[in-house]
Formats: sequence, structure tokens, C-alpha cells
Amino acid sequence: MNGPLDRLRVLEIAGEFSAYPSKLLADLGADVIVVEPPHGAATRSRGPFADDQPGPEASLYWRHYNTSKRGIVLDLTEDAGRERLHHLLAKCDVLIEGMPGSEVTAALRLDPGTFTATFPSLVWVSVTPFGRRGAPPDVPTTDLTLLAGGGPVLTCGYDDHSLPPVRGGGNQSVHVGGMFAVTAALTALLNRTVSGRGQHVDVSIDAALNVSCETATTHQLTDGGVVQRQTGRHAMVTPTAPTQVRAADGNYVVLGFPPRAAEDYASILEWIDLVGIRDDFPDAVLLEMGVERGGVGVVELGTDPIAQQIWNAARDAMVLLAERIPAYEYFLGCQRRGLVAGFVAAPEAVIHDPHLVARDFATKVTDPHTGREETHPGAPYRFTRTPWRISRPAPRLGEHTDAVLDGAG
Repeated sequence: MNGPLDRLRVLEIAGEFSAYPSKLLADLGADVIVVEPPHGAATRSRGPFADDQPGPEASLYWRHYNTSKRGIVLDLTEDAGRERLHHLLAKCDVLIEGMPGSEVTAALRLDPGTFTATFPSLVWVSVTPFGRRGAPPDVPTTDLTLLAGGGPVLTCGYDDHSLPPVRGGGNQSVHVGGMFAVTAALTALLNRTVSGRGQHVDVSIDAALNVSCETATTHQLTDGGVVQRQTGRHAMVTPTAPTQVRAADGNYVVLGFPPRAAEDYASILEWIDLVGIRDDFPDAVLLEMGVERGGVGVVELGTDPIAQQIWNAARDAMVLLAERIPAYEYFLGCQRRGLVAGFVAAPEAVIHDPHLVARDFATKVTDPHTGREETHPGAPYRFTRTPWRISRPAPRLGEHTDAVLDGAG
């Protein structure tokens, strides 16, 4: 079965910020052709490397962000290369690039206005650190500086503010900007079905990150409030109760929203008795009151002191259970009882989690050139009739140049 974006043709000019959105489209079935310079894309030199041996075909960064694509080589500094690029663009639905304005103008030899006139039905997506029109001069654009300038770093860290903020790992600036780019590109394509015309989509990663700060930006703009970093939970102007608890095996669980319904309080009582710790929890009587009164509504907490005590007792009970049970057992116990909770696991443990195993999340891809089997993250979503899949490993340098330029592909 073909993916949901089958027959969509995308041309990507290889770059740090264009790779992820075009990968998302490629794994959904679009025919994505990634264009590299003769010496290869800069991201081919980014580690880690297979077997710790640097090389243009060994970069795991390149191999992850370029699955399901075909790769060609064009020298866009020469007229012949640009002519071939224009020939390919005439057959494409989407162009994705992430170059500075001066570079993209030089590569395309077209400004946005001329480009639209030349390719009226093409959706051109630019993904750049500060947007095509507003890049501050000489500002470094690493993942760290983008996350710090956009705002997410302010909201990430620990209750102890003597510790510095924390940058979330995993190339989050690239991913956030990429998700906005894909959403905007698909929206522009939908518009094209009505208008018949493409458009230029200008994605600022800085702006995308700024609106991805949960309530931090909203508070600042509406009431001047500054949120406070908190360990393992949402940053808030007013600190909230801790949610991470060290379980009996030394690992951590994450408490969710406290129970509210009568059946939740009954489930916690049953669990306390099953573990045999009722004698260690004198506030069990408050949980019984929660059952008797039919639960506790959030609106009651500000007016009913008994409701607040029941609410607090439920949270204390969840903490006590976590301290007496191994983390994963606690997580499963909450799942069975319909209680909100999570657990903290290392990446190598997550990939073997029964839930992800059941969903076939770990995706095996065999490199036909080396015979090496790679394990990639799998589908973040499922479609019943148009499945997500990695159709091929990342292309080797120039692997599909002849087939594409000769018109055979």
C-alpha cells in the first residue's frame, strides 16, 4: 500500500533545517529528491558515525534525517546546475530549503516574486533560523542559541534555580521548525486545490519555538508574568507540587493530574490494601470520604476545605505507593486503574518497552550497500489504509543522479 502523500513530488536543497520536514513527507510516501553539492551536504560530516569511523556515508545524523529520499548531486554555483534544478522544479509540487536569503537567491537565481511567476503552482517552503526577512546579522544559530532565544530553555530545568536552565536534547529546534514547515506546506497544497496556485511559506524557527513555550509567552504578553522552571513539570508563574517520585527500585515515576472521580479513590484504596500499606497511611479515611461523596471537582478546591484535604490525600497516597513499588510496576498499576502517571526510562530501555514493541515502533532498515541493519524510530502515527513506512535508507552521495536527471525516475 502506498503512503498518504503518494504522487506528491518534493525537491529539497540539502541543509540542516530542510532535512527533517522533507523526511516527514518522504516517510509518508512523497517522492522526495534531495539535492547536494558535489562535495556532499555539510550534515554528512556530523556525528555520531557508524562504527565510530567518520565518513560521508557513515553519519548516523545523515542516515536518520534522510530516509525514504532519493539523492542527486548538482553544482548550483554553475549555470548548468541551476538549469537542471529549474527543470526539476517544473515537475515538482514542493521545494524545501533552509538557506540564508542571499544563498537561496544565488542558487535559484530567482527572488520570491520572480520565482512565483516562473513556477506559479509550486509551494516553496523556506525554513530558516529567523525567517527569510528578519535574520539579525552575525547571530550564531546553533540548537542551543535558537532554543534559548526562542524561549524553551527558560521553561526547562529544575526547582533549584541555582542550577542553570536545561536545553532539551534531540535537535528540538530542527524538529519544531520542521513540524511547522510540514503543516504549512500541506495547508498551502490544500489551498492550491482550490486556487490552482502555489505560494511561498516562510518559516521562522525562532518564532516557531516562541509559540511552543506553553504558557510562558502568553503570560509574558498578557500580564507580564514570568514562569518558573520546575523539575519534570510545566513551568508556571506560581510553583506547583512536585510530580517526580523515586520508586522502590530507585527509578523515577511521574505523577499525573490527581484523581477526581469516586472510582479513582476506590481504586487507590484497593491498591493500598493489595500492597498492604493501609496501616502506613492514616489518611485512608479521606479517600473513603472521596468515594462516599462521589469524587471531588476542581471547582470545589477553592471553596471546600474538605475537598482540598481529600485531593491532597489522594496525591499523598500516590506518592506512598510509588515509594513502595518498582517504577514500571507502578506505571502498569496506574494504567490498569485508569490513573494518570508515567515513568522515566533511558532511551535504550524505551525502545524495548512492551507498548512500543506491540506497536512495532523500532523499524529495521537494511543498507543494501553494506548489509548493515539499522534501527530507526518508527511511525509517530498510524493510518489504516495509507501506512507510514521507511521506503529506503538514506541515499549515498549522488546515488540517484543519473536516474533522476535522465528522466528515468
